Amino acid sequence: MSGQVMPCSPGEIGSLFLFEKLSPEQLGRLCGAGRVELFRPGPVYTEGDPATCFFVMVQGTVVLSRRVGGDDVEVTRTSQPGVYAGAMQAYLGERVPQVYNNSMRVTEPTRFFVLPADLFAEVMREWFPMAVHLLEGLFFGSKNTQAMIGQRERLLALGSLSAGLTHELNNPAAAAVRATSALRERVAKMRHKLGVIAGGPFSRDVLARLIEIQERTAERVAKAPALGPLEASDREEQLTDWLADHGFEQGWQVAPTFVQAGLDVDWLEQVAAAVGEEVLPGAVGWLNYTVETELLMSEIEDSTTRVSHLVDAAKQYAQLDRAPYREVDVHELLDSTLLMLSGKIGPGIEVVKDYDRTLPPVPAYPAELNQVWTNLIDNAVSAVRSAGGEGTLTVRTALDHERLLVEFRDTGPGVPPEIRDRIFDPFFTTKPVGEGTGLGLDISWRIVVDKHHGTLRVESVPGDTRFQVLLPLTAGTHEEEQE
Repeated sequence: MSGQVMPCSPGEIGSLFLFEKLSPEQLGRLCGAGRVELFRPGPVYTEGDPATCFFVMVQGTVVLSRRVGGDDVEVTRTSQPGVYAGAMQAYLGERVPQVYNNSMRVTEPTRFFVLPADLFAEVMREWFPMAVHLLEGLFFGSKNTQAMIGQRERLLALGSLSAGLTHELNNPAAAAVRATSALRERVAKMRHKLGVIAGGPFSRDVLARLIEIQERTAERVAKAPALGPLEASDREEQLTDWLADHGFEQGWQVAPTFVQAGLDVDWLEQVAAAVGEEVLPGAVGWLNYTVETELLMSEIEDSTTRVSHLVDAAKQYAQLDRAPYREVDVHELLDSTLLMLSGKIGPGIEVVKDYDRTLPPVPAYPAELNQVWTNLIDNAVSAVRSAGGEGTLTVRTALDHERLLVEFRDTGPGVPPEIRDRIFDPFFTTKPVGEGTGLGLDISWRIVVDKHHGTLRVESVPGDTRFQVLLPLTAGTHEEEQE
């Protein structure tokens, strides 16, 4: 939007605080290079457009706003002469994108001194070379520092996740190794028992019935119901008594295994009727090895399945071999992140999932959302630990006015009101020295707000802190362009 060009008075612009120390010659040069424009109420420039001019208000009222999600949020409203905006980084040249970082509008007829961006950069370098060097150093130094600390933040998160994943993988892997060793021993004993039975005075029919019972027993193990402690104890006692009545004084040693496999007294009666009393001792020992072998193989299967699930969760978390931008089920992302962080969460913190599974997939950058979940879960865990180490982390999803809500609620001490407005600022942290870089929430804000056009907010009282992420259900043109 362009305004009505008006005469430029060196004396008038020299009265503005920004130019009050300039010489008459410098003021004359500014008036000659720039211009005074009168703008009617409405927009002056829009955030994201090429930054072509530097504006200094002479008289009127300006409103500056930033785009947050799909909304323009007012950040400044002032009538103070001399306030400035626009191409304020023109002196940095092409080293940074020269676009407007905010939007400006006026609410009444307002006069500006307008200087083209290239001329503003020229006079800055010519008149204030030392200041330009200092500003360049401050700008790029801060940017490089933030990038380096951001990289370290990601490396620390990766190290924490790697430690947690290693811990989670170690348990099922160790269980599989133990079960494999025990299985080898049981199979060896089974071979020995088979030789004893085959060398005994048993008919072909009896051996055939024994093999059939073995197959049926293996099938029963696979379908064994889960029993409560009291019911399992009663069944163990019944089996021990039955075995004792049939000459097995050490029946109490095999009864727990039989109960775990779903065998009961009726089943043993069927075995006794099928093979006869003389074969029964060998049959029971044979079936015991069969049951133990089946249970160990089930344990190995469970352990290796657990390892497979952990590897799948790691791939889901890292989004390997996935499109960077696509429609995703946030519940899959949340589950993979919680699994990856389970070692860090620890046993003292109860994790409650309150998911609305009817929610549709949303267009997103899943790997970056996983980074948001990681930061918010890590903060929640740290808060709970600071309050004694035990508490609850509730992860909730819901529909909130045509947006998808993901909420992380913890029972920690809360975020004090006096710092609540600062927690999303870069480098601000409440963690002890060495434990936090202060970039976790800043990175999360950028991912949610800038990249997904969503909202990240916090509600907090002692014992109930909620970080809420709100994501749009449909993609906008911004995402499609970046895809």
